[in-house]
Amino acid sequence: MSKQPTLLVRDLGRRDYQSTWQAMRAFTDQRTPSTPSEIWRLEHDPVFTQGQAGRAEHLLNPGDIPVVQTDRGGQVTYHGPGQLAVYLMLSLREAGLGVRGLVSAMERSVISLLGQYDVPACARADAPGVYVDGAKIAALGLRVRRGYTYHGLSFNIDMDLQPFSRINPCGYKGMPVTQARALGIDASFEQLSDGLLEALCREIGYGATAASCN
Repeated sequence: MSKQPTLLVRDLGRRDYQSTWQAMRAFTDQRTPSTPSEIWRLEHDPVFTQGQAGRAEHLLNPGDIPVVQTDRGGQVTYHGPGQLAVYLMLSLREAGLGVRGLVSAMERSVISLLGQYDVPACARADAPGVYVDGAKIAALGLRVRRGYTYHGLSFNIDMDLQPFSRINPCGYKGMPVTQARALGIDASFEQLSDGLLEALCREIGYGATAASCN
């Protein structure tokens, strides 16, 4: 029986998007087959991020919120305080997963977490992410370089949802967006973050150990 791989978990607090993205990309470019995989958990300052295939018409009225053209898949989304970002720096070979398998594992982890609070949720074949009664609660986007992933998922917990009205979320006009607090989940940000990490590690087949922040 093969030993379960272990990854490092870094809790980074609140960080700006641009520097975090650059750090993810640098980590991925510099890692070797012996580099342990990592998960980063954090919140971002308010920002719209536009994926590689992003279309300008989906940015309706960004106003004073900055827009960053990034290298993940997908269209435009919003990140801000009260939303949990979970970034996965994994080796697909080590994990034994393809990109589609990893996306499905991320979706299942959010669905499992919400199920613990009796909130039924689902994924959609035509639009990656997790939905509750048609409203999006988690967005996904990945980049793969040299067989390694970065970027990941964002999970809305207790945030200002108004900025989502300034875009077509993930490229879908009029898509409703929701969050854990609006669904009656009164668990803390930390409890939901830990619950999601546990579900995610279970779905991707990893053990987790805490790492120092840097």
